[in-house]
Amino acid sequence: MAPGNKTPLSDLEFFPPFDGFPREGIDFLKRLKRNNNRLWFEKHKEDYESVVKLPMQSLIAALHPHFQRFAPEFDINPKRSLFRIYRDVRFSKDKTPYKTHAAAHFVLRGKPKGVEGSGYYLHIEPGEVYIGGGIYMPDNDQLKKIRSAIAGHSDQFLSIVRLPKFKKIFGKLEGEKLQRVPKGYEPDHPMAEWLKHKQFFVWIEWPESKCFKENFVAEVAGVYKAATPLVRFLNEAMS
Repeated sequence: MAPGNKTPLSDLEFFPPFDGFPREGIDFLKRLKRNNNRLWFEKHKEDYESVVKLPMQSLIAALHPHFQRFAPEFDINPKRSLFRIYRDVRFSKDKTPYKTHAAAHFVLRGKPKGVEGSGYYLHIEPGEVYIGGGIYMPDNDQLKKIRSAIAGHSDQFLSIVRLPKFKKIFGKLEGEKLQRVPKGYEPDHPMAEWLKHKQFFVWIEWPESKCFKENFVAEVAGVYKAATPLVRFLNEAMS
């Protein structure tokens, strides 16, 4: 059985109830896109804290009890799960200092946000909301382990990606694919098309209007619950 999520209750109770992401938060992100510089942001930092950061943290806190029911091994923490607004510009040609979206990444307890494991992602920006799960950038070792699990436990994997509810919500497994079957597997391997994958994730896109509603939490949780068998299969493969 998966261990429980040990997020302290104090980390959750500090945040007000989530009753929808505020329209003011979307407006702030629009203005930030037009004024993406440190001087403007510092002048409006309190706005960011109140209409973007705090509502996102409240949303994360509201998701915690849902995860307790279907994926309690994940760290759902308003302080750790939320991505910072500051961009890492060290290796980017785009030197604008701030992200113009709000995002969170839910990972296994003890794992950093990023590419170490399979998890869940939430992204809100003007016009669109993205929700998904899986692993976006597996390294070579992770890829080998995932492909080995797909080849060795094909029935289990297919039962996940062919489940009617999974297909209804996500359509298909997303991600870049190789042109040919990877080394170590025959070209006519029965799982050839799945083994070609270099990424393993699912996602859906909603209009921004979805996030303004109080039931946004329940709808997001429903998507995550549907993605959980895939997320868990990938993490078990990589462990």
